[in-house]
Amino acid sequence: MPRKTPVDKLSAEIAAILDDYGDEVMESVDEAVKEVTKAGAKALRAEAKRTFGGTGAYAKGWTSTVETGKRSAQGTIYNKDLPGLPHLLEYGHLNRDGSRTPGRVHIATVEKEIVEKFEEEVYRGL
Repeated sequence: MPRKTPVDKLSAEIAAILDDYGDEVMESVDEAVKEVTKAGAKALRAEAKRTFGGTGAYAKGWTSTVETGKRSAQGTIYNKDLPGLPHLLEYGHLNRDGSRTPGRVHIATVEKEIVEKFEEEVYRGL
């Protein structure tokens, strides 16, 4: 049954309801960020193994971290063992003799999947 609110306290009541909803949304987003970053690191390990062959340090080094605040959540996926290498492998680089090594796109494909999965998780949580 709806409760009766005096007109002079209506704005405070609406603010409280919206604040509660915001807290629920942030919990949903936090959970989505955690799931997606963990899945993204796992997908990058698999993609690195497939693209470059073997199970070396590059493939094993992919990991993720999540930082959450009161109104924010940020997930980061990175290679902890070889931090500068992903950029060189993704976009290519110059060699000592002046020739160029072409890039092998492996991060962008996983990134696209992760973004789509994150959007689906957030919509499902709302």
